[in-house]
Amino acid sequence: MAKKGIFDKSDLKFVGINIGIAVVIGIVIIVSLVIWLRGYTQHGVEVVVEDVRGMVTAEAEPILASNGLHMVVVDSTYSDKVPFGTIVDQSPKPDSHAKHGRAVYVVINASGKRQVTMPNLQDMSYRQAETTLRGMGLIVDSIYEYEPSAFRDLVLDVKMEDTISIQPGDKIAVGTTVRLVVGFGKGTEMVEVPTLVGLTLRDARSLLLSRRLTVGAVTYDEEETQAIDEAEKKEYYIYRQTPDAGERILEGETVSLRLSTDIEKVVSGGGSDNEDGNWF
Repeated sequence: MAKKGIFDKSDLKFVGINIGIAVVIGIVIIVSLVIWLRGYTQHGVEVVVEDVRGMVTAEAEPILASNGLHMVVVDSTYSDKVPFGTIVDQSPKPDSHAKHGRAVYVVINASGKRQVTMPNLQDMSYRQAETTLRGMGLIVDSIYEYEPSAFRDLVLDVKMEDTISIQPGDKIAVGTTVRLVVGFGKGTEMVEVPTLVGLTLRDARSLLLSRRLTVGAVTYDEEETQAIDEAEKKEYYIYRQTPDAGERILEGETVSLRLSTDIEKVVSGGGSDNEDGNWF
């Protein structure tokens, strides 16, 4: 009687059938998965990207959405050659093809001119002041105004539109033309010192310049602190000046000031200079 092997023909046939079924099922699953993924990702489905440059975002968003695209603002810039707040660049580029559901990245022009903070340029050489201002994006007028001053060629003031004095800390738009007021040394005429008690340093500086005088030493009774909230920052007022109001001095001379947040000192004038000697 012949011995039977580990597998006879019927067993091999059964195994072969199962393997064949498994292969067919695997192929069906793979084909189904590919078809599903194509449909899910919309493979091969592309739309034309509309040109949204020159539009504001409120106009561009629905146009892109109608083609199955969505907008993402990635950056802003400044240009005075296109309207503020409009789109100046986009990716993908206009008339290119993109897959349905893709983001269109846009760069918009700022809604207004960028503002810079005016630095303190007083007692700085006019050449250095010019370089500083131009580096900030401001235009410096080639014509200077000259005023009497204790020192030559130092900046006394910065003006806009010829008459508006720009104080340190003021905000000014990039591209604005400013003019420097420069000292030429002491003058030859005597001028009367105005009353500065009760004024802020800003107002006192403007008043002195109008009289061809400049601010000298400035002393604060209390040390200035950085307030958490700008609204909490106390205002300083002048309560003493040297020379006193009414005295006559040479144009270009300086007036020294002492300031305090104590309103009682301002009202009383802080006493006479002789009470605590030379306070500068």
